Amino acid sequence: MLAGSLGFRRFPQGCSANSLPPDRETWRRSARELVSQPPSSSGESQVPPGEAGVPEQPRNLCRQIAPFENRDRRAFSSACNAGRAGTVGSTTWEGATRTLMMDAQTWRAGCCCLLLLALVGSTRSEGVQSCEEVRKLFQWRLVGAVKGLPDSPRAGPDLQVCISKKPTCCTRKMEERYQTAARQDMQEVLQSSSSTLKFLISRNAAAFQETLENLIRQAENYTSIFFCNSYRNMALEATASVQEFFTDVGLYLFGADVHPEEFVNRFFDGLFPLVYNHLISPGVTDSSLEYSECIRTARRDVSPFGNIPQRVMGQMGRSLLPSRTFLQALNLGIEVINTTDHLRFSRECSRAVLRMQYCPHCQGLTLSKPCMGYCLNVMRGCLAHMAELNPHWHAYIRSLGELSDAMHGTYDIEHVLLNFHLLVNDAVMQAHLDAQKLSEQINKICGRPIRTPTQSPRCSFEGSKEKHGMKISPRNGEETLANRRKEFINSLRLYRTFYGGLADELCVNELAAADGLPCWDGEHIVKSYTQRVVGNGIKAQSGNPEVKVRGTDPVINQIIDKLKHVIQLLQGRSPKPNKWELQMGSGGGMAEQVSGECDDEDGCGGSGSGEVKRTLKITDCKYMILTPLLKN
Repeated sequence: MLAGSLGFRRFPQGCSANSLPPDRETWRRSARELVSQPPSSSGESQVPPGEAGVPEQPRNLCRQIAPFENRDRRAFSSACNAGRAGTVGSTTWEGATRTLMMDAQTWRAGCCCLLLLALVGSTRSEGVQSCEEVRKLFQWRLVGAVKGLPDSPRAGPDLQVCISKKPTCCTRKMEERYQTAARQDMQEVLQSSSSTLKFLISRNAAAFQETLENLIRQAENYTSIFFCNSYRNMALEATASVQEFFTDVGLYLFGADVHPEEFVNRFFDGLFPLVYNHLISPGVTDSSLEYSECIRTARRDVSPFGNIPQRVMGQMGRSLLPSRTFLQALNLGIEVINTTDHLRFSRECSRAVLRMQYCPHCQGLTLSKPCMGYCLNVMRGCLAHMAELNPHWHAYIRSLGELSDAMHGTYDIEHVLLNFHLLVNDAVMQAHLDAQKLSEQINKICGRPIRTPTQSPRCSFEGSKEKHGMKISPRNGEETLANRRKEFINSLRLYRTFYGGLADELCVNELAAADGLPCWDGEHIVKSYTQRVVGNGIKAQSGNPEVKVRGTDPVINQIIDKLKHVIQLLQGRSPKPNKWELQMGSGGGMAEQVSGECDDEDGCGGSGSGEVKRTLKITDCKYMILTPLLKN
């Protein structure tokens, strides 16, 4: 990961940042304890001439924490080698201790300065004696061969990005590999940051589609069982029309180029010959195809079902279209995330990420992290075009929520589909009431058929309890889908500013050093970043000191256009409330009443046959029995 490749240079063993005393007094006490330790059990130790001034143990400590700058090395040598001059021959540990304590003030001052230098990470590449750590990390992180990699720092005149006046552990080929790795790291960190959002949308899109598929199958079962129980003689013949109707419903919901008006008309056109042959003029069960086609064609002229087909068209259109648009919008959201996950970054961005991420390695700083301000400038510059998506993404999520909130009541898709068989029952009852008039009209249009009484095949749903799955209540199903939509929208709202805050999120949570810690500013390890920090978006990048941002991104522009389009669809597909209000009739039946806003397009208005109330009964847990009750 990107964050894992950044950090500070490790302290030598025995002199880690955590092991250094936290304040001056503690440091003094530690130094006194160090130099006052008793001699080893081995007795006096022999040292070469000229080395008697500093005992071996303090001298090793000096070597461990000494900085690599020449001036600091000389200052430290004066502290660590105090009393060296003029001392010849062997000396005991006590003698060395006395010599060192004579210049304790110099010792303390030197060590405190060194501690400060270590804490701010001022180590330069000229002090890197070996490139072993860089070689190991290069081989592990980039799976690259270590052959040809420098063992020790050397001049790097051919470097293009990680330029330094000091000796470096990088070669031109290493820099090229680092450049490739930097691009890959950007892709990985973007995909990682968006993975939760992508999973949220894709999982719910799949769940909604599966729920709608189950809903369609259940509504088809309701309708088939209605025919079997109420009009058994025509049930099998009606099966093809019922299956075709709900197949078209599914095709429309999932994006096919069909229209509710077409498949609603097709269903009622196919239903009329069955109703005519079995209810209006019974016994004519094997009339010719030409005669059945004539009846089918005459349906729109004689209107045997009153205003029921128009009511079905209105309800189907206003309930199916929002669900269709909702699913399309979710799929577009997934497309947006997939596109931004694989954006190609500019050359300036790639070089800036390389400088921030891998150039510290060239100085031996394999564990350093960039300063917060430095990271923000780099990431805000690289993601400037992506940040332009933010207002449109915010509007997209808001519009999804508004549409979801409006998908309730009579025009909720579950209510419409699961109660479709009730409207079919109304239509059949209407034709049956007007049987005499319809018979005369058909005789005038199509002539009189030759009557050939035939026993119609009867349907049988014995043992169909499991097959048709009739145990789910329509209201429970509606509440489940509505609650699922609500939970999804509530979760999605947490990502309204995802693209606008992505750069900040990456730096704060993964890439940058914590406040107050030494950090990489693109050239050195410093206490803090001193350059100006720019804002998000393209306009804010004019003063970015780390990344030059030019023009617009055509891919981002295409995404913005798609988001604008789907937002218009979402805002224009919210069903109008209170057009048809579902109310409970007496005796537990459900009656649809017309509000004052209803127009002819909705198919409102009575047929002259009186209000039809339906009661829904489940008998013996096998199938639904619909008992039409006429109100005089």
